[in-house]
Amino acid sequence: MYSPFRKANKGETGGHGRSKSMWKIFIYRSSSSAKFDKNDPPKELICPIYGCLMFDPVVVSSGQTFERTSVQVCKDLGFKPQLPNGLTPDFTNVIPNLALRTTILSWCEKSGAEKPQQPDYYAVEAIVRASMAENLPSSSSSSISREDSRIRVSERELLKGVAENPAVLLSHAATELNPRNNHHFYSPSSSEESVIANNSPLLPFKTRPSCYSSSSSQSTSSEIISDEVPSSASTSSEDDYYVAQFKKLDVYDQEQAVISLRKSTRTDEEARVSLCTPRLLSALKPLIVSRYAGVQTNAVAALVNLSLADANKVKIIRAGITPLLIDVLKGGFEESQEHAAGAIFSLALEDDNKTAIGVLGALQPLLHALRSGTERTRHDSALALYHLTLVQSNRLKLVKLGAANTLLGMLKTRDMAGRVVLVICNLAVCQEGKAALLDANAVNVMVGILRNWNELDESTRENCVAALYSLSQGSLRFKGMAKETNAAEVLQMVVEQGSERASEKAKRMLISMRRRMKDEDDDEEEIDWEGVLEGRVSQTRY
Repeated sequence: MYSPFRKANKGETGGHGRSKSMWKIFIYRSSSSAKFDKNDPPKELICPIYGCLMFDPVVVSSGQTFERTSVQVCKDLGFKPQLPNGLTPDFTNVIPNLALRTTILSWCEKSGAEKPQQPDYYAVEAIVRASMAENLPSSSSSSISREDSRIRVSERELLKGVAENPAVLLSHAATELNPRNNHHFYSPSSSEESVIANNSPLLPFKTRPSCYSSSSSQSTSSEIISDEVPSSASTSSEDDYYVAQFKKLDVYDQEQAVISLRKSTRTDEEARVSLCTPRLLSALKPLIVSRYAGVQTNAVAALVNLSLADANKVKIIRAGITPLLIDVLKGGFEESQEHAAGAIFSLALEDDNKTAIGVLGALQPLLHALRSGTERTRHDSALALYHLTLVQSNRLKLVKLGAANTLLGMLKTRDMAGRVVLVICNLAVCQEGKAALLDANAVNVMVGILRNWNELDESTRENCVAALYSLSQGSLRFKGMAKETNAAEVLQMVVEQGSERASEKAKRMLISMRRRMKDEDDDEEEIDWEGVLEGRVSQTRY
């Protein structure tokens, strides 16, 4: 490979033996008499790894210049190529080589060559993998897992953190007085008791976002009605057709392609799995953040359809789609935001994705969408938050975002109360969440909602009781706050009129509250406080 840097002269070393000219960049200069052949660019302008004119040249720590995408691919795959001079480049840090970029553009202009385009990640990856295969001993090459090598290093560390995340006490949804069989919405049981109702689902719960519609449903405003899918899309290499269409410069072609993908994956589970390839996801990414409403909306809607297949959920996260969905949720078109919230909700159903989605920063936009989005956006954002807060790390993040006050305020919105109370139940099972909710006067809010017993549906009633039950466990503050709000009266009503599960929890809270009150009364009767003050008796009983 050719390095566009001069070698260090002998004696040009610093105190640590490293070359003083480590970052000294060689600038290609052409003479006025030089001939410009567009088919024969100077070696200085070509990426040693990718073999083409550099679109975004960067200087690495060891002094060489490469195409930025080439450096990223090598870092992701943990590969360091060996240069012709025997050195191995250090990809730890990169600095844009603006001078060389200017030279490349100037050469293109004078030679009549096309200006370089940003190289496709997967095209560079294929070249690097071929180089890796050449450098591997034949005995060890077969032992490398192809599937594992496709995961980027940074993503592998993130997903490893997900896998190594300790078992979380999913106390409100994990276990119950009687077990629940809804495997999509509830995690495996633990030793703690759930605070959520049993028997029938709490809400019209589903494993598909609100924005999803079957083929029999009415099409959304952004979708052009067309029942024909191009014949080329039905071949064995379907993704080739879509990738080619997505990369076209004509916006109309892009829009028709994402509409076609959306229709193809609407009801066909097999198509969802076969089409969700790394190449297609990579080509779809720019369309998700397109500034054209038709392209963006249908691209995100197609992604929702792809995410419905369980086999695709982790694959989509690994493809780096989540940050784009977050951007759409923050400032995309209204219908795109609905689909983005639905996609995050769908991806959050997979346990291995929960921590990753939280780490990538989805919680705050979801919390904002819960307050200001359309009805669909708010519903899917609430359910996404519910599933994400089944993980302790996401509960803590949400508490730090000040979600307690927001969620309690949202309880006053009748159409959202049933979903919001689920997130509150999740927060109430951890000490940090419980403290934040009590600070936000959650007991008063929940008791106030239960006073309007006849206006609530059964699931909301039971979940409000469940949230109070969680707040009462191990909390010395709860009794005082409950006494101030006359919670005993409301709990007695729950015992008499509530379901079996709600009644059971209300009884437990009443027994606990009365026992503490009795103990305090006994203490007051048995202690001779005047004697204690005069020093005649001890404050302790024994």
